[in-house]
Amino acid sequence: MILDMELIEAGENLNTEFKREYTEDIKKTIIAFANTAGGTLYIGINDDKSIAGVEKPDDTLSRITNAVRSAIRPDVTLFVDYNTAKVGKSVVIIVNVQKGTACPYYLEGKGIRPEGVYVRQGASTVSATETAILNMIKETDGETYEKMRSLNQDLSFNAAKKFFDAEKLPFGPNHQKSLCLQTTDGIYTNLGLLLSDQSIHTIKLAVFEGLEKETFKDRREMSGSLLRQLNEAYEYLEIYNRTHAEVKDLIRREERDYPEDALREALINALVHRDYAFSSSTLISIFDDRIEFVSIGGLPKGVSLEDLMLGISVPRNDKLANVFYRLHLIETYGTGIPKIIRSYADYIRKPEIQSTANAFKITLPNRNINNREVKEAKILPVSFNEKEEKIIALLNKRGKIVRKNVETALSISQAMAVRLLRGLIDKGVIKAINGGKNTRYEKVK
Repeated sequence: MILDMELIEAGENLNTEFKREYTEDIKKTIIAFANTAGGTLYIGINDDKSIAGVEKPDDTLSRITNAVRSAIRPDVTLFVDYNTAKVGKSVVIIVNVQKGTACPYYLEGKGIRPEGVYVRQGASTVSATETAILNMIKETDGETYEKMRSLNQDLSFNAAKKFFDAEKLPFGPNHQKSLCLQTTDGIYTNLGLLLSDQSIHTIKLAVFEGLEKETFKDRREMSGSLLRQLNEAYEYLEIYNRTHAEVKDLIRREERDYPEDALREALINALVHRDYAFSSSTLISIFDDRIEFVSIGGLPKGVSLEDLMLGISVPRNDKLANVFYRLHLIETYGTGIPKIIRSYADYIRKPEIQSTANAFKITLPNRNINNREVKEAKILPVSFNEKEEKIIALLNKRGKIVRKNVETALSISQAMAVRLLRGLIDKGVIKAINGGKNTRYEKVK
């Protein structure tokens, strides 16, 4: 190969670097070229552009190729080409590097951190900032948090393995790749981070005296693998899920404060559907009359609360949901919210589900507190949303209505009309007369 002396005379720049001889810094330069815009590394040329040559070119080439293959991750070998050029009696090694397609590239021993990731800045090779690293990951892996490569590659899975062993499921490197905890190159993803013992996300639980967030009775924080947090949080909630007994007509009846299915589903929902791109903790607040589950991240785009009630499921973290499904923590996609609602079918107060652009909240009422209120006051105050109030106004005007009247008056779908009418029946406000196509509704007197 003939050395282009005009390029040499132009000197070092964003895409050109000179090295007198082989040094460990050569790996950093190759990484920087692959992470930035590609470039050419000349070995055997002094900083002043004079030709020094390489004494043992074959040995040096072997050192470079071995270093690139063993010390740089992900595999960058497809983007690196090696040549030699003779200048008089001297030999110069030319390493051409293209911009890679799996940025950020990094030193295996340092990881995806500023001390392991390098970029070009003018004629210099410098450590990448954490922001630059995250931007490279997003550009390469996409915006889905769980599929991005984890910044921490020093992960262990002691807690997760116990869960997989308990279900007699394999959890070796190949199985972790199929579950997307690792990429095909063996690099851990953020899903791997979430299930690892080093997970940076936590659950914060607080127990309050009475009905307001004024006096703390207890507080805990769960950390580590999400699977471990799930188990510890559920055990903690069970402590406050007391059993109340009532004797009626010589028959003793026992009932827990919260349906176990509802408690479990609300907790799993808070973990599987939260937005882990934010570092804030999942919050669980326990009051005398209710438990609130608040997770970061509203509903996925295009999904409404009404869709959830119908059992439509669009998991934000579909790979995490798949792991939970395989571990039999999730039975069937889309059944969680309807199961929570059904568990309160025989009670006046129902679970409340609220969503904003950045948060999702499920409130489970204490069933035994509700029962005491019903006995003492006979009538429990019930709140109505805007659509329910319109239906009640329609009933006040007509006396009796059918489902079609609701659809027309509110400009809503058949499914939505059915759900609203059932909700009013559950609240004890209206009742259904007859059945099937001839079903009519009137207010309870």
